[in-house]
Amino acid sequence: MSSSTRVALVTGASKGVGFAIVRDLCRQFQGDVVLTAPDEAQGRAAVQQLQAEGLSPRFHQLDIDDLQSIRALRDFLRKEYGGLDVLVNNAGIAFKTADTTPFHIQAEVTMKTNFFGTRDACTELLPLIKPQGRVVNVSSSVSVSSLKKCSPELQQKFRSETITEEELVGLMNKFVEDTKNGVHRKEGWPDTAYGVTKIGVTVLSRIHARKLSEQRGGDKILLNACCPGWVRTDMGGPKAPKSPEEGAETPVYLALLPSDAKGPHGEFVHEKEVVQW
Repeated sequence: MSSSTRVALVTGASKGVGFAIVRDLCRQFQGDVVLTAPDEAQGRAAVQQLQAEGLSPRFHQLDIDDLQSIRALRDFLRKEYGGLDVLVNNAGIAFKTADTTPFHIQAEVTMKTNFFGTRDACTELLPLIKPQGRVVNVSSSVSVSSLKKCSPELQQKFRSETITEEELVGLMNKFVEDTKNGVHRKEGWPDTAYGVTKIGVTVLSRIHARKLSEQRGGDKILLNACCPGWVRTDMGGPKAPKSPEEGAETPVYLALLPSDAKGPHGEFVHEKEVVQW
């Protein structure tokens, strides 16, 4: 490999929407596509399945809950490709509605992966993004509906054009603390751990897009959050209206925005349309 070979990478890609995104990128992206997953056996099985379809993704282990794992991937990308052209942060978890795990534990565990894991991946991998690169953070429309259920004070903070990453981290930590203390409702939070973590992902995307414009404006990098829709996956369940292939459409559209595109950037996108945050 050389730094002239373009590379796209998808996190949490051994099944579901992530797997469908890799399949689409293998067909449409001019360059290498790296499928990552925390479980090596599952990841390699997914690669074999795509190879059987005549596609040729590469595999690299990645657990976004493990900083060493993220850094090993970062070093691999730097060495093999001299950077990264497309990053799709798809990895995430959700407890089932019927799960009896105490809410504060659900909040802590979901936050660790969906927000802090995604943030760690961005911290390590965004500096590798090459000019005209594309970054897609898979969030959820639940982030929009959950935002509307927050107190007016929290809504104002999360919609602020000047909120910093440190302030956002503080709010995400506060949510987890408030659930432990049994005061999250009183403090203006909605009753959805998943929803609050995805508010975090959407707002983090807005912050990172702003930073990219300030620090690397000439590089024409576009970074957005999106919702794949309600998809029939292990997470979405069998009643969801969309197939994983349909769920992959918006993330892939954002990952493959043409090199001369001016936007979207720093937006929340659903069904390929910008949604008001």
